[in-house]
Amino acid sequence: MSFKNPILGLCQQAAFMLSAARVDQCPADDGREVAFAGRSNAGKSSALNTLTHASLARTSKTPGRTQLLNFFRLDDERRLVDLPGYGYAKVPIPLKQHWQHHLEAYLGSRRSLAGVVLLMDIRHPLTDFDRMMLDWAGASGMPMHILLTKADKLAFGAAKNALLKVRQDIRQGWGEGVSIQLFSAPKRQGIEEAHSVLAHWLGLVGEGEGEADAGA
Repeated sequence: MSFKNPILGLCQQAAFMLSAARVDQCPADDGREVAFAGRSNAGKSSALNTLTHASLARTSKTPGRTQLLNFFRLDDERRLVDLPGYGYAKVPIPLKQHWQHHLEAYLGSRRSLAGVVLLMDIRHPLTDFDRMMLDWAGASGMPMHILLTKADKLAFGAAKNALLKVRQDIRQGWGEGVSIQLFSAPKRQGIEEAHSVLAHWLGLVGEGEGEADAGA
């Protein structure tokens, strides 16, 4: 493949910027940023670390550890954002409500947000949180790309069947505007497709150049 994705160089210099408990603590709302969202324990931190080739985000066997909006700088105009995980039963209800309030405020007000990567555990896709995020993306016109994470937990055929089933459900429920792919951090599966989406959203490539197929 002759196309060299320009996101690769930025990933090598990705660095932590700041953590925000509230929207008014976020960086200046300019340039472009891509947010990573997912139910607790969907594999957000592992995916971020794999895509950036760095240990940017904390990983934990305890779901619900991402309690803030964490911003990572790619360059002066581009950022990645690790959003709080949501839906883990052992998190106290007041904290859940705090996360939900500020997550909604961030999604509803951030002008620099260019797209959302939604992570779903391939064994437990389309949770209530996932459906809420898909509804929001459809209503707001926000581009969304789904990573079906932990694809290595299933045999190859079962993973492909799960991809086809979730893709069909999404197209029936939310139309053709959401792209989706298989992803595995341990096996480094799906990195190129995800990088292509990030490069397009962050304005590093033109329309259609190096872009992941919606059915990838």
